Amino acid sequence: MQKGDDAQVPGGPGDHGEDPRVLRVAGGAGEGPRHVAAHQADRGGARPGRRAVSDYAQTLAKRPGTPAFRSLALRGRSGTGPVDPSWSAVRIGLYAEHLEAWRRYFPPAQMLFVSGEALVREPAAEVGRVQDFLGLAREVGEGNFYFNRTKGFPCLVKEGGGDGGRPHCLGKTKGRAHPEIHPRTLQTLRRFYAPHNRKFYRMTGHDFGWD
Repeated sequence: MQKGDDAQVPGGPGDHGEDPRVLRVAGGAGEGPRHVAAHQADRGGARPGRRAVSDYAQTLAKRPGTPAFRSLALRGRSGTGPVDPSWSAVRIGLYAEHLEAWRRYFPPAQMLFVSGEALVREPAAEVGRVQDFLGLAREVGEGNFYFNRTKGFPCLVKEGGGDGGRPHCLGKTKGRAHPEIHPRTLQTLRRFYAPHNRKFYRMTGHDFGWD
């Protein structure tokens, strides 16, 4: 299996063969299922509210003049109303809706759901689940990771590689500091996402503990 979002996998949108696929429930959530069906996806799901703030931080880094998070995430004048699900950073966390679309192309047995939080806390265990799901030998284990406290993410160390064992960490755009968001805004987001999260738990058979 090749790496990267542009790596082609056998079959296409209508392929319901036995080959397992790993579908993203975060970065690719806004992409149509036909696009996902034709490409390998490689990211797991993260707490929706945190994901929205992370996406906003990335936008803010690129466009410093971006309006305040609250005015984009909440409707009404100056962001005092209910959550606005049309904003892409909010919509991306509606995982149950995206999964419903993907189920038209993939049977449940071909799907594996990886927790973004667990991937940070216990990378070897989560990567082990992926290797098992894909029918691969467990070539990546505890000895291949170390935690980068600066970025707040684990880094990968290749054993016996031609790079002298140098660690491979996420790019400079990852692990950036998040802007301060008013607690009331975050609480509004949590309430908004709660029923969507519970539906997603029922669909996947796994409680990700986001509520």
